Amino acid sequence: MSDYRNISIKNKRAYFNYEILEEFVAGIVLAGTEIKSLRLGKASLVDCYCYFVNHELFIRGMNIAEYAWGNINNHAPKRDRKLLLTARELTKLERASQDKGVTIVGLRMFINDRGFAKVAIGLARGKHEYDKRETIKQRDTKRELDTIKKQYRR
Repeated sequence: MSDYRNISIKNKRAYFNYEILEEFVAGIVLAGTEIKSLRLGKASLVDCYCYFVNHELFIRGMNIAEYAWGNINNHAPKRDRKLLLTARELTKLERASQDKGVTIVGLRMFINDRGFAKVAIGLARGKHEYDKRETIKQRDTKRELDTIKKQYRR
């Protein structure tokens, strides 16, 4: 069995497409086969976002693959899942998400030291095309500087 403590699934597209204003760590309600599949690293956060229903936060678009050794009671891979936050964090997120252009996206999913699945979510504002180009430019410049530093150390 693999060590599930080093499981960390990231949503790299979120950092590219959005400017992250604030981050929160939320617990997530999972079925038995979902946590088993997650511990095998079979999950994806691409195109996932959060929404409110009756002052409760849910995440939609997260894909946790069906458990390979599951039976007829296996879970649905793309079902909506409830997130667990404190009441203060929920009200703060609900107020902030009602602003124009602000959304809540899933950033990464991990299993903490106690063995519980957690999702890092971010209050995000969409980037413009020129902001994305600037991000690419900074990333390329950093990569070039790192290669120059490596050559200099030799």
